Amino acid sequence: MLRHPSAQKRHRQSLRRRTRNERVRSQIKSARKKLQRLLETKGSPELAQALKEAIKNVSKAASKKVIHKRKAARLISRMTRKANLISKAV
Repeated sequence: MLRHPSAQKRHRQSLRRRTRNERVRSQIKSARKKLQRLLETKGSPELAQALKEAIKNVSKAASKKVIHKRKAARLISRMTRKANLISKAV
């Protein structure tokens, strides 16, 4: 049990941040899964919109320091590269 008021406050803050970070990470995963499903359908018209949404989610998470900025750059690069390969093939 936390005794000091400052420690209690830090614990409350960490719990709030944890739930927020979990929600953001979940949004990233959902956007990436949606993009992957569209990539498997080869040339779906919603592909560009899904890529834009996924990039937005990843960039926002990096700006809020939920994920590292280099991880965000790596994810965006991989998603964009896969989308470009599919769009060129079609």
